[in-house]
Order: sequence, then structure tokens, then C-alpha cells
Amino acid sequence: MDPVVTRRDEEGEACECDVSIVVPAYNECESLPHLHQALVGALEALGRPWEIIYCDDGSTDESYERMASFAVDEPRVRVIRFRRNFGQTAAMSAGFDHANGDVIIPIDADLQNDPQDIGRLLERIDEGYDVASGWRVRRRDSLLSVTLPSRVGNWIIGGVTGVKLHDYGCTLTAYRREIVQSFRLYGEMHRFLPAWAASVGATICEVEVNHHARKWGTSKYSVAKAWRVLLDLMTVRFLIAYSTKPLYFFGRLGWRFMMGAGAAWTWTIIKKVKWGEPLYTDPFFLAGVFLGLAGLQIVLIGLLAELNMRTYFESQDKRIYSIRDSIHLE
Repeated sequence: MDPVVTRRDEEGEACECDVSIVVPAYNECESLPHLHQALVGALEALGRPWEIIYCDDGSTDESYERMASFAVDEPRVRVIRFRRNFGQTAAMSAGFDHANGDVIIPIDADLQNDPQDIGRLLERIDEGYDVASGWRVRRRDSLLSVTLPSRVGNWIIGGVTGVKLHDYGCTLTAYRREIVQSFRLYGEMHRFLPAWAASVGATICEVEVNHHARKWGTSKYSVAKAWRVLLDLMTVRFLIAYSTKPLYFFGRLGWRFMMGAGAAWTWTIIKKVKWGEPLYTDPFFLAGVFLGLAGLQIVLIGLLAELNMRTYFESQDKRIYSIRDSIHLE
């Protein structure tokens, strides 16, 4: 077992915490009492210092009141309340930012994830993995409206990012604290956390977890979110590949435009020399002008992006690398 990490809470008091459970919730007042009871039971059985961070994502029911009552009865429970609904990614990000545990595990509030699986995830983290990703092998959701689109999405995400996982949509995943707190999440990007982690060299494994049918409340999943996920996937793919070298992307694209311009001008000159056709009215000449100017502009955009990224890293004292361990560096 990893050593317990001692940190400071908001009042500056020393606090010991090994495992932080992050629970984003939106209008889940009926399931929350059952979830809390199951979480406390599962965590107490582990024999590790723990905390639970509930994040109320602007609920319009009594979810916050339920969370507040848990905090009154149990000092290891902390609650965050948003002013409005910002989405699951924002709720998870807030929980990550305020977590003290050496291992952070988000879990859905609808009780479809099983708190008893937390111990199995921690076992793999103790083996040395940085991320233990949950895999809902037997899903209890609608096949056509949820399960099938999810499988297609997992296949696409794995192909684009190069990180092959069976279940990117499973919230129940264990992360080492330094992994999740090194990223800022936007849009629907919480589902791409394993890909982000892999981009900095994190070791990832999959753990089969249970999945239960929803008993209370209504699902927040919508096929319409797929479009937002695809757009976020494009962003993630670009940032993973070119976040520290955007000029490589724009420069390569601009060079191809310029090559097209060169080919068009070459053909125009051949036509002029061989058949005496005029240059300036030739459509290939005009196409070459367009491609050349477009290529130059794309390269200039790449230069500006390069300057912006360097300003971003240097102004925030960020590093373009990630250290796993060190010896005698302090």
C-alpha cells in the first residue's frame, strides 16, 4: 500500500487522506442517500483514510440538501455547490481541484456504478498503474440508444487517440492525484482523461466493473451530446499531438498548399512556352496565386500559434514534460 499523504485543508489544519471519491450530481436526490450509505460502507472496509467530495451541478431538486446533511454527520464529507448547471466535466474538475487524496476516483451519483468496485481499482493502482479505467462489461442500459452509440464512440476515440480502451464513458476510474490535477478540463473532455494521461506517459490498465440499471431519477445521457464529443475529440487529438509544436501542423499544411501553387505555376509556364497561352488569364495561374497566398497565411497562423503556446507555458511556469520519479533533485 502506498504511504498516506498528509496535506493541509482550507483552514490550514493537517489532514490525512489516501482516497478521494468525487461525486458529480445533478438532480439525483433520490439516489444520493443509497449511494452515500454504499460508499461509506465500501470505504470503511478498505481500512484507508478517505474523503468524499460531492459536487452539486446546479440541481433544482433537493440534492444539495441531501449532500449537506451527509457533511453534517460525517466530517470526511465535503460539498461543492455550483450557482448553475455547468455540466459533468466542470463538476468533476471542481472535485479534482479540491481533492486531498493520493488517489482520486470519480463515480456517478445514479448508483449505476458499484462502490464495491473501488477496492478492485485501488488494487491495480497499488500494483503501480497510474490509471485504472473501469470497463462496464455487462451494461444495463438501452442497447440502441445508449450501449451501441457508446461502443461506436469508444472505437472512434481509441482509433483517433491511439489509446485503446473498451469503455471511455465509464466514470468509475481511479487516477493518481498528480495525473488528473495536471490537466484543465473543458466541454465534455472528462471522458478523454485516460488519453490525456497516456500523452504524458501514464500507465493505464482496465478493470471490469459492475453496472446496474438506474432505479431513481432520469438519465442525463443524450445522443445529441455525440456531436460535442466529436468536436472535443478533435481538440484533444490536436492538443495531444501538437500542443507544444503547433507550427508542425500548420507548417505541414501550408507547405502542401505551396506545393500545389508551384505545380499550378509550373503547368502554366509549360503551356505558355509550348502553346503560347497567356499567363494572367490562365485559371491554373490564378489557382496558383490563391494556393500560394493561402499556404503563406497558414504558415503565419502556425507561427502565431507557436508564440501563443510558448507564452502560455512560460507565463504559467508549465513544463513540456512530466516526471514520474526523481532522486536527489530537491
